[in-house]
Amino acid sequence: MGYVFSSKELLARRLRPLVYRLLRFGMSGRKSRLIVQNPDDRRTVIDAGLMDASHVRLIAGSGVDTQRYRPRADALCASGRARSVVFAARLLWDKGVAEFVRAAQALRAEGLNIHFLVAGEPDAGNPASVPEEQLAAWREEGNVTLLGHVQDMPALMATADVVVLPTSYREGVPRSLIEAAAAGLPIVTSDAPGCREVVEDGVNGILVPVRDGIALAAAIRKLVQDPALAARMGAASRQKALAQFDERIVLANTLAVYRELVPKWRSFHESEDF
Repeated sequence: MGYVFSSKELLARRLRPLVYRLLRFGMSGRKSRLIVQNPDDRRTVIDAGLMDASHVRLIAGSGVDTQRYRPRADALCASGRARSVVFAARLLWDKGVAEFVRAAQALRAEGLNIHFLVAGEPDAGNPASVPEEQLAAWREEGNVTLLGHVQDMPALMATADVVVLPTSYREGVPRSLIEAAAAGLPIVTSDAPGCREVVEDGVNGILVPVRDGIALAAAIRKLVQDPALAARMGAASRQKALAQFDERIVLANTLAVYRELVPKWRSFHESEDF
């Protein structure tokens, strides 16, 4: 639901009623269906009167190819090498990149051997985009490595020990988190809509309060200093991804929505070996 629904800025607050009216109009058709990715968004849609509950379908995430994303071969957070902590998202303030940088500053000041990697680019059309001068300042400080846009996400995840997304953005289900889960990684993320669908606190990762850099640093520290915990949570992430976020499951659930809207669709495409 993005900037308009998550930001507290005046522009977002002014746009929100207009966007609600447009959504209500656009989804008013008798045969309309709305797919949402988490229960919080489902409640928002229904409580706001945007659509009748019988027309809303919950499908968790956009799916991921669990064969492309595989657990790394060596032990997570193994002693004797630098740990790698990855943040992967558009560089928006609401995605928690500033909290990630502050956690990096704090943990590197403690002398911990951690590489903090930021994968993503600013979004110039978004009012919450991090400006280039701030990125330049972070490069100069040297606490994080800004990778820019990363095309090969499976390769990046294969180098990670922990994936972090301290977002306050109104997520659906963050793709970087289901990629991390498929790669068998422990996750630190916000106790927020969408993120809670991927991470069960204490099982396959740690949920931290929104905009709490101290709690974020503590969670990262806990995982990099306890390899057994990291490995256990990483294995749980992989199992969750296989059971819930494999793209074959998501595609089947999405096609089921089309079938209920177009009853003849299934028989036609089956006859064509679809």
